Amino acid sequence: MKKTWFNNSARLVAGCSMLALSAGAYAQSADSDFMLEEIVVTAQKREQSLQDVPISVSALAGDKIKDFAAGGEDIRLLSSRVPGLNAESSNGRVAPRFYIRGLGNTDFDLAASQPVSIVVDDVVLENVILKSFPLFDIERVEVLRGPQGTLFGRNTPAGIVKFDTRKPSQEPEGYVSASYGSLGTASVEAAYGTGLSDKVSARVSGLYTRRNDWIDNGFSGEDDVMGGFVEAAMRAQVLIEPTDTFDALLNFHYRSLDGTSEIFRANIFDAGSHELNGNFDRDTVYHDDTHNNTQSYDSWGASAKLVWDFGDDMTLTSVSAYETTKGCGIGDIDGGNTGGPGVVPFPSTTEDCIDNLDQFTEELRISGQASDALFYQLGFFYFDSDFTIRTRPFFVPDSTVRHQNQTWAIFGQASYDLNEATTLTVGMRYTDDEKTADAYSGAFGSALPTVELNGDNLSWDIALNHIINDDLSVYARVATGFRAPTIQGRDVAFFGVPTTAKEETIISYEAGFKADLVEGRMRWNGAAFYYNMDDLQVTAVGGGNNNVRLLNLSRVEGYGFETDLEFLVTENFTVTAGASYAHTEIFAKGVRVPVCGTGMCTPTDPLDAKGRAIVHGNPLPQAPDWTFNFTADYTAPMGDDSEFFAFADWAYQGDTNLLLYAAEEFQTTGTFELGLRMGYRWADGRYEAAVFGRNLTDEKNVKGVIDFNNLTGFVNEPRVIGVAFRADF
Repeated sequence: MKKTWFNNSARLVAGCSMLALSAGAYAQSADSDFMLEEIVVTAQKREQSLQDVPISVSALAGDKIKDFAAGGEDIRLLSSRVPGLNAESSNGRVAPRFYIRGLGNTDFDLAASQPVSIVVDDVVLENVILKSFPLFDIERVEVLRGPQGTLFGRNTPAGIVKFDTRKPSQEPEGYVSASYGSLGTASVEAAYGTGLSDKVSARVSGLYTRRNDWIDNGFSGEDDVMGGFVEAAMRAQVLIEPTDTFDALLNFHYRSLDGTSEIFRANIFDAGSHELNGNFDRDTVYHDDTHNNTQSYDSWGASAKLVWDFGDDMTLTSVSAYETTKGCGIGDIDGGNTGGPGVVPFPSTTEDCIDNLDQFTEELRISGQASDALFYQLGFFYFDSDFTIRTRPFFVPDSTVRHQNQTWAIFGQASYDLNEATTLTVGMRYTDDEKTADAYSGAFGSALPTVELNGDNLSWDIALNHIINDDLSVYARVATGFRAPTIQGRDVAFFGVPTTAKEETIISYEAGFKADLVEGRMRWNGAAFYYNMDDLQVTAVGGGNNNVRLLNLSRVEGYGFETDLEFLVTENFTVTAGASYAHTEIFAKGVRVPVCGTGMCTPTDPLDAKGRAIVHGNPLPQAPDWTFNFTADYTAPMGDDSEFFAFADWAYQGDTNLLLYAAEEFQTTGTFELGLRMGYRWADGRYEAAVFGRNLTDEKNVKGVIDFNNLTGFVNEPRVIGVAFRADF
C-alpha cells in the first residue's frame, strides 16, 4: 500500500473546530445534518483514528495555533490549553520546561534533561534550545500522556508533545497572514506549496515576529530598553515520489532570535505572602546591569524521511536528522540593585551560552499488516549529541562543560485483534545510553575529572482496547519508561563540581474511554491514571547558597484524571472543554533541600538542624492540582460566501508549588488567561480580517521564582490587543 501524506482534505479539526467556511469542521451523515469530523493521529507512528488509540491523547489543530499565538507568544502558549500540560521558562523564548501529569524538571540550565520529549516531524529535539523552535505552518499538535518508552524512547516517562507540520502536495495551496498589536507586536507568516512536476512537490513557509522594547529600567533611567524581540524562522520541504513504492521527504529549517531573556523582578512578594506587592510594576524594573537581559540564538536543521513500500503490506521507513544551535543569554538574576526596591544583598548577573550543539538521529523502522488481525513494527534508533555550555557569573572567569551523549535502542510493537471488538497492543524497547562531561572551572582555573555515566533499560507497555458499540470504546494500559542517567554541570561556575543522578523509572496504570455522542456532534474522552516513579531526577535550585544540584527522589506517586470534550452545538457554534486533576506526592524522607536566605521567605516544610527543608510529602514543583480550559467558536453567515466569527478561549491553573520545597511566598493559585478573536471572512473563507486580544484582562500571573538572593519572580506575557488579516490561496 502506498503511503498517503496528510493533505488539505484530510486536515483534522481538534481541540476547537473551525466551522462552515473555515475548513469544514463538520460532516454530514444519514443520522444528522452535521457531525464532527474524525480526528486522525500518529501517536503510535501510524495513522489511526484518535478514538482507536489506547493512550490518553489530546490533539489540537494547527489552525488554532494562530489564535493562541496572535500576541507573539511562543511554544509555551500550549500551557493549560491541553488538560494536564504545563509549560514555563526562566530563559524567555528559549529553553521551555514542559510538565505532564505533574512530571517535569525545573532545571534552568541549557543542558538540562527533561522527562517530556518534544518531537517535530518524527525527529526528537532533545536539547532545551531545540525544543523552543517557533510554531508556524503546523498541521496538528498531539499531546501523549504517560510513558512513551516503547516507540519514542528514553526521556519520555511523562509523555511527549508531538508536532506535525503541513507537508507538500501536488495541489497548489498557501496563505499569508499578518497581525499588529500593542507594544509594537507584529507578525507575518506565509506558506506556499505546489507540485513542481508530477513526481515532485514542495512547500516553503516562514515566520517573522517582533515586539518593541517596552520595559523601562528605573535604575539607569532608560525608557523602553527591555522586553522586545525579533524572531525569524523558515522551513522548506520537498516531497519526491519517483515510483509508486518509494517516497522521500526532505526538510530544511532555520531559526534566528534576538531579544530579551526572561525579566526577573526583585522583591515582588512580601514575606509571608505570595501576592504581588507594590514593588511590582509590569512596565518597570530596576536592574543595575547594563546588558538589559539580552539573548541571541541561531539554529538550523535538516532531515530526510524515506519510505519504501515492499508490497504485501510491508513498509520500511528511515528518518535521518541533524540539528545544530548556538547562542547566549544574559540575566540579571537578582532582578534589581543594592539600592532597591527592597533588599538585594549582592549583584548576580550571569551569562549562559551554548556553543555549537550537534545532534544526529537515525531511526529505521519496518512495519506491516502481517494478517487481517495483526499489525507490527520493529525498529532501531541511534542518537548522538555533542555541545558545550559556557557560563560567565561576572565575578570569576568563564567555566565550560562539554556534554556528549550516545544512545542506541531496538524496539518493537504489535497490535492483535482478539476479536472484532477487542485489540491487544504490546511493545518493548531496549535502550543503551552513555554520557560524559568534561568541565573546566573558571573559579578554580583548572580542568575537573571527566564524569562518565552509563545506563540501560528494558521498557514495555501493554494495552487493551475494547469497542462497546459504534460510539463508545474503553481501554486500559500499563506502561513503563525511564529517563537516562544525567549530569548537571551548572555548579562548576560557582566553585562546585558536576553532580549526577541515576536513571529514573516509572510504571503507569491508565484506563479511559472515548465516546462519540449526540449523533456524532459530541466527542468526549477521558482517562484516569496512577503512576509510581522510582528515583525521580530533580534539581535543587537556589537556596541561600545558590546551589544547582541534581538528586534522586526515592519514590513519587501520582494519580488523577483528564478529560476533554468537543460539542458541535449547532452548525455555527462549537464549544470545547478540558479538565485535569493531578495529585503528586514525594516519598523521600532522607532528602534535604537548602531554602532561601535567613528570614527572606517563610518555609512551611519541617527543617532539619542545618535549616534545610524536608520535602517528604510535598507535591512536585510546577505540578498544578487542577487545570481547566474552555473555548467557544461561533460563526454567523452574512451571505452566500461570507460570515462573521468570534472565538474565545480561557485557560486556568490551580494550586501550584513553584519549588521543590514549600514556602508561603513560592506558590500560586487560581491563575488564568482569557483570549478573544473576532472578525469577518469572505470569498468562501479565503480572506479574513479580525481583531484579537491575548491575556485580555491583563492578568499578572507568577510563572516562577528565584529564592537565593531576594524574593524575585517572573510573570506571564502582558495583554496584547491588535488586528490581523489572512488570505488563503
